[in-house]
Parts: sequence; structure tokens; C-alpha cells
Amino acid sequence: MIRIVMADDHAIVREGLRRIVASAEDFEVVDEAGDGNEVMRIVRERAFDVLVLDLSMPGRSGMELIKLAKAEKPKLRILVLSMHQEQQYAVRAIKAGASGYLTKESAPAQLVQAIRKIASGGAYISAEVAEQLALGAMPGASTAPHESLSAREFEVFRLLVAGVSVTDIASQLTLSVKTVSTHKANLMQKMGLDNQTDLIRYALRHGLAE
Repeated sequence: MIRIVMADDHAIVREGLRRIVASAEDFEVVDEAGDGNEVMRIVRERAFDVLVLDLSMPGRSGMELIKLAKAEKPKLRILVLSMHQEQQYAVRAIKAGASGYLTKESAPAQLVQAIRKIASGGAYISAEVAEQLALGAMPGASTAPHESLSAREFEVFRLLVAGVSVTDIASQLTLSVKTVSTHKANLMQKMGLDNQTDLIRYALRHGLAE
């Protein structure tokens, strides 16, 4: 039996995922989480095999959650199920410790296939993502400026590009406005950008914005 935890901040999405997973006799959903703090409580308290994780959850960024969950349970297998297109976040998620990446537009059968594959020790990624990972591992490989951002800086960057204000980002990530402003200043410096317009242009150029 493959024991699964579903983590998404929308109850209707979790219910839909439960129904898909119920089609597999060897799957059992043992718990659900609606925010980052619940995810970490379950990781510490429950025994399970696969965490199906949405990247955009209140409290902690998805990338940060991947690292924290793997630190608590190194053998835990994590499948990222995200609204973001693969080329935007898949490589970063895999590098953070995820075993697979699937968009929410994928067919239900793919979810079952992905869970089963990563539970058996494999990885579930597209050929394009595998190529990006291979190219990045080559000696002398050049990296884009956004790849130097920390998990939290990248989350702030993603929200800024989406048009979310610093105040609303602070509320969404349960941080102070001062902390978010510091993250914004640091990421702008790392990326060599001067203003919000430059940030959006960069995101569009690198496929990091819708």
C-alpha cells in the first residue's frame, strides 16, 4: 500500500485529488494539509510514503517546504502538483529535493502513474526538464541570475511578478513587511535589476510569468 498525503490550500482540489487516487487499489490517502505549517506537522507526526505538494501555499513557500520535509524525512518522496507550467519551476523543485513535477492540467491517469513511479524510487519529469538538469550539471554551465535566489527570495520574486504588493506578500507568507522589503532589495541586487518594470521584463523573457 502506498500511503499518500495531499497538500493544497484549496479543499475542493484536495477532494478532487482524493477521488482520482481512489481509483488505485494500492493507494491510501492518510492525511491532508491546507498550509505549510500543517504539512510540516504531518511530516513529523505521520508515517507515509508520498507527499503530493502544491507549490503555492500559505505560510511557507513550496520550495522551502520541499527542503524542510526532506530534512525531516530524507526518504520521503515528493510529487509537486502545480498550476505553474513545468519550464517555470520544475528544475528548481527537483533541485530542492522533489522526485517529480506535474501540472494541474495533466490528465488524472498521469497523477496515478507519477505517484506510483516516484513511490518505487523513480523520478517523474519530462524530457525537457531532464535536459535542463543535465545541462546545468555540466562543467562550466552558465546559470541565469534568478537561479541564485534563495527559496524565499524566489517566492517573493514570483509574487512580485504576479502583481502582489509587498504588504500582501507579507500577509500571504506570514512575514513582516520589512522582511519582504529586504528580500525584494536582495533579489533585485542579485539579478542586477533596478525597478519593477525590469523585474517583469526579466520574468517574461525567462518564462517565469504567465
